[in-house]
Amino acid sequence: MLPEHHEQGTTNPRLLSGWIGRGELAAELGVSVDTLGRWAASGKGPKWVRAGRKVLYRRRAVVDWLQKQEEPPVKPAPKKRGRK
Repeated sequence: MLPEHHEQGTTNPRLLSGWIGRGELAAELGVSVDTLGRWAASGKGPKWVRAGRKVLYRRRAVVDWLQKQEEPPVKPAPKKRGRK
C-alpha cells in the first residue's frame, strides 16, 4: 500500500523543496535577517508566508521579485561641447 502523500506515477518531492527560509535567503542576498524583516513589514521585499514561527519565501517569488528590481540600462550622458 502506498503512503497517503504519494501519488502513483509521481516522485515524492520534499514538501518544502520550492521554499527557502529567511536566514537562508538573507545569506543568499547578502543582507541581514532584520533587513528582510523590515522589507516584509514595509511590503518592499519578496512575498512570503508564515508557517508557525517560520517565515518562508517561494523560490519562484524571490526570482520574480529580483527580476522586478532590475534597473533599466543607463544611457551615457551626451558629450558636452566645449566653447570655441
